[in-house]
Amino acid sequence: MINLSNLSPSPGSRKPKKRLGRGHGTGHGKTSGRGHKGYKARSGSGVKPGFEGGQMPIQRRLPKRGFNNVFRNEYAIVNVRDLQKMRSGSRVNRESLLKHGLISAADTQVKILGDGELTKKFTVEVDKVSKSAQQKIESAGGSVVAS
Repeated sequence: MINLSNLSPSPGSRKPKKRLGRGHGTGHGKTSGRGHKGYKARSGSGVKPGFEGGQMPIQRRLPKRGFNNVFRNEYAIVNVRDLQKMRSGSRVNRESLLKHGLISAADTQVKILGDGELTKKFTVEVDKVSKSAQQKIESAGGSVVAS
């Protein structure tokens, strides 16, 4: 019976590694399979990633498009229907949303949107709240604290 203690590779599937530079009797002596002179015979040589033989590389030939605003604010989106998972009367802030798994630890700013219905009362302290979300939170008896 075959098990992990007596497994072995199929005969002929494994070859011993080339022992380069160990004399001409091995067939890999002297130049160690690199040929005579030339770029690839030198140490430290080899074609770098993206090099196309001197031709203009594709990453330089393709046009660059768009604009990346480094000052852009990214908000983690939480809808009011997601707040239903939380206990009524609790404080809704970044830490509580993180604890309930509604945002990730990488999210730095949070915005509450008004999608869904809300029946529970909350005190909301996040970076931004949409007008519809604020209306739903306040109509359910909660409050929005500006932060």
